[in-house]
Amino acid sequence: MALSLSKTGSVFLLISLLALPVVSHAEDAQFRIGTAILGDLKYAPGFKHFDYVNPDAPKGGDLKLSAEGTFDTFNPLLKKGETAAGLSLVFDTLLKHSSDETGSAYGLLAEGVSYPDDMSSATFRLRAEAKWADGTPVTPDDVIFSFDKAKELDPLNMSYYAHVTKAEKTGDRDVTFSFDEKNNRELPLILGEFAIVPKLWWQANGADGKPRDLSRTTLEPVMGSGAYKIAAFSPGSTIRYELRDDYWGKNLPVNVGQDNFRTITYTYYGDRDVEFEGFRAGNVDYWQDNQASRWATSYNFPAAKDGRVKREDLPNPLRAVGIMQALVPNIRREQFKSRYVREALNYAYDFEELNRTVFFNQYKRINSYFFGTELASSGLPQGRELQILDDVRDKLSPTVFTTPYTNPGNGDPQKFRDNLRHAIELFKQGGYVLKGNQMVDAKTGRPFAFEILLVSPMLEKAVLPYAQNLKKIGIDVRVRTVDPSQYSNRVRSFDYDMIWNVWGQTLSPGNEQGDFWGSASANRQGSRNYAGIADPAIDALIRQVVLAKNREEKNIATRALDRTLLAGHYVIPLYYASTVHIAYWDKFDRPASLPEYSLGFPDVWWSKSAAK
Repeated sequence: MALSLSKTGSVFLLISLLALPVVSHAEDAQFRIGTAILGDLKYAPGFKHFDYVNPDAPKGGDLKLSAEGTFDTFNPLLKKGETAAGLSLVFDTLLKHSSDETGSAYGLLAEGVSYPDDMSSATFRLRAEAKWADGTPVTPDDVIFSFDKAKELDPLNMSYYAHVTKAEKTGDRDVTFSFDEKNNRELPLILGEFAIVPKLWWQANGADGKPRDLSRTTLEPVMGSGAYKIAAFSPGSTIRYELRDDYWGKNLPVNVGQDNFRTITYTYYGDRDVEFEGFRAGNVDYWQDNQASRWATSYNFPAAKDGRVKREDLPNPLRAVGIMQALVPNIRREQFKSRYVREALNYAYDFEELNRTVFFNQYKRINSYFFGTELASSGLPQGRELQILDDVRDKLSPTVFTTPYTNPGNGDPQKFRDNLRHAIELFKQGGYVLKGNQMVDAKTGRPFAFEILLVSPMLEKAVLPYAQNLKKIGIDVRVRTVDPSQYSNRVRSFDYDMIWNVWGQTLSPGNEQGDFWGSASANRQGSRNYAGIADPAIDALIRQVVLAKNREEKNIATRALDRTLLAGHYVIPLYYASTVHIAYWDKFDRPASLPEYSLGFPDVWWSKSAAK
């Protein structure tokens, strides 16, 4: 499982193994209240609420948020289209993750989950009180319908749940999922993550009198079982969610102290700069600033000076679970197939200069696909990690065993010139030579040129200097920024030379690694294998990670995978900040201690006006 930074901004996906006795059905001792990866759940049966919430948080007040681009659908299962921000507020899932554990989740729609010792299946028992917004019960048929459609309509889910062969009703409130692979400790939990939609509602006619169709986008307000409903919207522009007084799950332990705002409204803006102006003007309540220069220089407006706008640096939740932010060449393109060429591209990236002149020295260079965690590789492989790599040695670059990965260091003009000269030599090994002022294919004479596709002008500051550096060694790089809709369509179909991407990780990596780097996802449109990696050695290492039986084995296998990915030079690693910059209008309160793996916003925050 992993953190996906896509339409919703950031979402953590975690994985599982163990479980504890269920609370409400002592006679069904095989059902548990939740699952945890390779250890015990933090919270025992009968727990009242998560430790990081205020159980007495008042309900009320209005929250104004922002989103970039536009939206054209309220369909939660369809990959096509631009899904409305915040739509997950409308839908419940079988399980709900806690934010002070990694790899743990507890029953939401499901009161319990059960699976045999060999993990060959998982059975979820729905809560008798679980209801749709119209008061009808959530049924096993709804779960089965939702799962089948989630796989059918989203290529990512087709990969994510590839080892789930069927879902069937096995009791009045029971759904059993069967697996084609045993001992995959991730499967029971990730089955708790997809949105459950009402089968009968989707099979009925819509407000226009025509049959509803989950395979198409829709702007008809959808019905869910979640804490909020769609109250009003302007297509592509704004959407307002309203807290449901009749929400069936408001008093569940996993929900106590959360869902505290009466309304949550998203307003869409064309780009981040305009979005920030909306925040300054008071039209947006909360702002997470991911531009170093703006954070350092743009908060001199009156509300920030007089304290009406608060600013904080909070620990980055990704610090504990790992991240890879990178420029990603599309190795489906012939010009990027050589490992030497991809390595050469990294030598033209002058991080030190960018950090000094553009980023106000706020960032660190990333040097691992699991940066900042115990999963990151270091030094040379030894012990059990070496044994794992030995099994695929004949498929690996010798550097995996002889040379620890390091990014090229710069820091002064002479060092950077040396790096550019080394880049030229690497290009030569990859079949390209510098003729005059142009890098060309040594055989065909075709110039080496490519386009970097971006989704936001904000990223241009970090990319344009890189393009200028490459020009110094004869490479023509075009930087093109497009709107989010066009960007999504091109990325889904792998229609790009190079993109900027962030892969959020987890301390319990699993099936998502196959979607990130596995051969099966390399040419499957809609996957997150943006580089196009198709390597049998990496496939074998991914299976080692997924099927690891304990924490130590998973950590070791993940380091072997990390080391192999780094040796392939599939990306140009970028940078990471250890803190998150947030600014907000002084109208909120929150618990004194936030959860370790989340900022807790807006989940556990509340409105000061509601407390009066």
